[in-house]
Amino acid sequence: MKRHSVLRLAQAGAFVASALPAATFAQPSPDTLVIAQSVDIESMEPNMLNQAVSINVHSHMFGTLLSVTPEGGVVPHFAESYAWNDEGTEISFTIREGLTCEDGEVLDAEDVAYTLNRAANPDNKFIGHTPGFVFNSIGFVGARAEGPRTAVMTLKGYSSTVPGMAAKIFIHCKDSYEKLSNEEAVLKTVASGPYKLVEWVKDDRVVLTRNPSYTLTEPAFENVIWRVIPEASTRGVELVAGNVDIAVNIPPDQSDAINAYDTAKVVSVAGTRRMFVGFNFSGAFDGTPGGDAIKDVKVRQALNMAVDVPTICAQLLGTDCARANGPANVGNPDIAPYPYDPEAAEKMLDEAGWPRGADGTRFSLVMQGPNGRYLNDAQVQQAVAQYLSDIGVTTTNDLMTMSVFSPMAREHTAGPVFFIGQGGATWSSVYDMSLFPTREAPVNNGMWFNEGWQTRWDSLKSIRDPEEEKRVVNEMLTIFHEDAPWIFLYFQPDFYGVSSRISWQPRRDEAIEAWTATLK
Repeated sequence: MKRHSVLRLAQAGAFVASALPAATFAQPSPDTLVIAQSVDIESMEPNMLNQAVSINVHSHMFGTLLSVTPEGGVVPHFAESYAWNDEGTEISFTIREGLTCEDGEVLDAEDVAYTLNRAANPDNKFIGHTPGFVFNSIGFVGARAEGPRTAVMTLKGYSSTVPGMAAKIFIHCKDSYEKLSNEEAVLKTVASGPYKLVEWVKDDRVVLTRNPSYTLTEPAFENVIWRVIPEASTRGVELVAGNVDIAVNIPPDQSDAINAYDTAKVVSVAGTRRMFVGFNFSGAFDGTPGGDAIKDVKVRQALNMAVDVPTICAQLLGTDCARANGPANVGNPDIAPYPYDPEAAEKMLDEAGWPRGADGTRFSLVMQGPNGRYLNDAQVQQAVAQYLSDIGVTTTNDLMTMSVFSPMAREHTAGPVFFIGQGGATWSSVYDMSLFPTREAPVNNGMWFNEGWQTRWDSLKSIRDPEEEKRVVNEMLTIFHEDAPWIFLYFQPDFYGVSSRISWQPRRDEAIEAWTATLK
C-alpha cells in the first residue's frame, strides 16, 4: 500500500475546530468531573463487563482486594496483605477492618468469598471479565471465609498473576446482592467503592456521586459524570467548549486544533493495549478459501510481512511506534518483529500453494472489527486490508459497532480475520499471555491452540522461581511469534483531551481514576 494512501485515510477524519456547534451540556460545576468515552457501559452487573470503558466506570463503584499502581506495583486495597500456602493451591487475603458498603453493611471476608463464588456460579451464566478471563486464567476453584478477616481463594495451581488479577475483581456486598435478582443487578448497584450510582441513561450518561461509606480515599470531586460521545470530533468540540474535563481516544490529527484553545490540551501516553488482526481457528470458516488458507502457518507469516506497521503508526496514529513482536508488553527482547517485506510475503504465498489467479487474486478474506472503539480503528483496518490486497489477498472490511462485534469475538464467530485490541499490563508478562488459557476460553477470540504453548502454560502452575518462570515465558513468546496466530500490529498510543481547569495524568493501562483528578 502506498504511503500517500494511508495519509489520505488520516486526513479524512480531520477535526475542524472552526466549526463549533452549540454545546449540548452545560459546563460542569466545581464539584463535578465530566469524562467522555466513545461507547456506553455494557451492564451494571460487575460480572458482565468485558470492555475497559465499563470497567473504568465500575472501578468507581466497587473496590478490589488489591490495586495496581500506575507504575505496575500491586498494593493493598481492601486486603491488607496476602499469603500463599506451601502447595500454591490457596491464597489467603487479610481484609481491612472498618470497611462499609453503601447499604451500611460491614464489608468483610464473607463478602469477599460471596463475590468470588457468585461470579463463578455457572447458574448465573455470567460472561464478563472476572468469570471469563480472570478465573479461567488463574484456575479458580472456589472461595471461603475463615472468620471476618480472612478470605481464602482455592486454585488449581500456583500462578504469579493472582495478586494482580485480584485487582480486577469488583467486591460487592453480600446482603444486598443476595436480595437482587440477576435481572435487577443488570440495572442497579450497591456500591463498595468511592462513588455510588445516581442514574444510568443508556447510550447517554452514567452519573455517580460520592459514597460516604467509603473512607479509603477522599476524591476532590463530589460527582462524576461519564458521557457517551461516539464521534471523536464531537468529543473534541465538547472538550474545548468546556463541557468535558477528560475525553478519551482523541485522534492525533485533532491535537493542534485543540491545543490552540486555552480551555484544554491533548496529553499522550504509551499504552499497553495490544492491537492486532486475529485469525479464527474455530472451524467456522472451514471450506472457504480464506478460512482454509489461514490454517497454514506460512500464510500467516506472509500476511504479517505484508503490513507496514511503522507507516500505519506514523500516518494514522500520529506517532512513531515499534511493531509488536508478541502478545506481552514485557516481552522477549530477543525476538525480532516481522519486517515489512511484501516481496518476501508474495514468495511465501506462492510456495504455500496460493499463487495469484488470472485476476491477480490468491484468495479473499473478510476482516471484521469495531468502528469507533479504538484510536482511528476504521482507518487502521482499511489500511491493513489494502496492504493484504496489494499482495493478492483481496480483503474486505466489515465494520460494526463494538456492541455488535464484542459478542462475536467472545463467541469465536468473528472472522475469518478480525481486528481487536486487548488490554495489557506492565506488571506481568504472564498476565498478557492469559488470553490463551484454553482453546475454548472466551478471551481466546480466535480459538488458537498450540501444544508446545499449552504444555508450558500448564507448567507455570508449578513454577515459583521468577527466573525459571521468565525462561519458560520467553520460550512461549517464541512459539507464539513463530506460529503467528495474529497479524502483529502495535501497542496503542493513547491520546486524552484534558480540560485546563483540572490536574490529571493518564495511565498507560487506560484506567481512568477520578479520585486522582483535582481542580486547579
